[in-house]
Amino acid sequence: MAHDIPPRRIRVDINGSPVTREVEPRRHLVDFLRESCGLKGAHLGCEHGVCGACTVRLDGKIVRGCLVLAVQADGRRVETVETPTPSPRLRALQDAFIARNALQCGYCTSGMLMAALELVEQRPDAGREEVRGWMSGNYCRCTGYHAIVDAVCDVLALQKAGKLGEEATA
Repeated sequence: MAHDIPPRRIRVDINGSPVTREVEPRRHLVDFLRESCGLKGAHLGCEHGVCGACTVRLDGKIVRGCLVLAVQADGRRVETVETPTPSPRLRALQDAFIARNALQCGYCTSGMLMAALELVEQRPDAGREEVRGWMSGNYCRCTGYHAIVDAVCDVLALQKAGKLGEEATA
């Protein structure tokens, strides 16, 4: 029976800190982060990988935390929106979301920020339509997306102008 499978010890680097825990093999990464590590930024939404509320980074790439098992993160690096030292890009995105009122209830915000961070890093020349398409994988019921797209475009413009600090231009 599946419930007879013993817990497994995993070691994960979470936001720059090593974490070792016993985890049930069927526990999802987002549940592990929330319940075992106390990191409440990523949320459970649809639990099917569709809404994006559970988006985190695994070895630098965004993943849906509800589709990844915690044991799959063993020996790997996980980044969440709660990182104690946000990069200049993440800090700029957080500030832009606030300035543009691109968050209301906040449920989707951490997933939106992680998706936007990957976009800003990988597609620095993205235009408004590309931003809209990229962010369409994350659902928001409050803002209507315009403010979110505006915030991401603001950060892309700052980055293009070289105003995000050394890390952002490296």
